[in-house]
Order: sequence, then C-alpha cells, then structure tokens
Amino acid sequence: MDPVKAPRQAITPLTAAAFAVHIFTACGAACALLALLAATDARWPQMFLWLGVAVIIDGADGSFARRLRIAEVVPRWSGDALDLVVDVLGYVFVPAYALAASGLLPAFLAVPLGVLIVITGSLYFADRWMKTSDYYFRGFPALWNVAAFYLFLLKLSPWISALLVVALSALTFVPIHFIHPVRIAHFRALTIAMIVLWAISALFAVLENLDPGPWTTGALCVLAVYFVGIGFLRRRHS
Repeated sequence: MDPVKAPRQAITPLTAAAFAVHIFTACGAACALLALLAATDARWPQMFLWLGVAVIIDGADGSFARRLRIAEVVPRWSGDALDLVVDVLGYVFVPAYALAASGLLPAFLAVPLGVLIVITGSLYFADRWMKTSDYYFRGFPALWNVAAFYLFLLKLSPWISALLVVALSALTFVPIHFIHPVRIAHFRALTIAMIVLWAISALFAVLENLDPGPWTTGALCVLAVYFVGIGFLRRRHS
C-alpha cells in the first residue's frame, strides 16, 4: 500500500486546543497503566482510584470534543478510535487482569474467565450498533471496571463470581438496554443525581479498603439496581 501524504496544517490556538483534547483522552490510557501497576502489587483500592479517574476523563472529553469540533479542526487523528482504545484498556483489560489475579474466581478458571472478559469486551467496543438512537447501550456495555468493583466489594463465593462473569459476558450480545449515565434524556436529572451519590459512595468504599460496612455496601447495591432497572423501562417511554 502506498503511503498517504498527510496535508500540512497550520498550528493555531484552535488546533492546539483541539489536539489538547486528544491528549486529555489519551491520559485515560495512562490511568489504565497506573491502575495495572497497582493491580500487579495487589493494591486494589489504588487500582480502582486510577480506574475512576479514567472514567472521569472518559465522561468529560466528549463534551470538550463536540464544543471544539475536533473532528473538523484536527482531522488527522480519530477521536473515536482513540476513545475506543482507551476504553478497552480501562474498562476491559485492567479489570480482566484484576479478576484473574485477585483470587475472587476459582483458581483453575481465573485465567480462562479473564480471557473471556477480554474477548467479549473487545468485541463489544467494535460493535457499530452498541448504542440506540436515544443513547441507551445494547447489551451489557462491557463495564468490567464496575463489575469488578462490585465483586471486590461483595466478596462472593468464587463460583458465584464465576457465574456472574459468564452471565455478563453472555449479556454483551443480548439486545437488552442499559442506561448511558450522561447522554440519555429520560430521567436525566434523577440519573445524574444517582451517579453523584454512587461516585461518593464508591469513593468512600475505596478509601475504606473496599470494606465500607453494610450501609455503604447496601446503598451501592440499591444504586446498581436503579441503573440496571431503568434500562428495562425504556419500552414505556420509547
């Protein structure tokens, strides 16, 4: 294949600002690396802190990109491709490693289940139909960072945890709907309030070494039911 000659583009304050958004997005990959380094030392709370920072970056960069029209201003770099690469690292790869190495799964199934997470999660992020027109996710949206957080928090039987991993992997390909916590219009104000409450509770749980006590754990479980259950209400207001 012949190399494509890139057109020259003048550096202006607008192009510099637009490219800075790409750098900001790429910082999510740096957070994933720092999370992985923490995971290799079994520093699980620190791992989740870095994964949480990556989620904040992922939630903020889209609005910056749309405001600065970076696809038009710096067309050489694909923000969509960059975002998918970073998402696979933070949402799939690092959590898969953590679950495989943590002892939360049956020993002889830990690595195969980690492989299952990586394969299904990667396929999900390659799915062009992963979102509906009203910004719901189709299938389990490969939020393995969140799934891993709950498995570390609840400390279930290894076999129950293994069954949950298999079930979530299968749900990746089932056309049920999961809420996008920021971009959907339905119940948006309530959902954002729930996200803030979840983030505060999750941060407290991490600072308490993933052992925050029954009240915080119960609150996090109730919030999880809300986020999962609201997707099943989509038919009533779609």
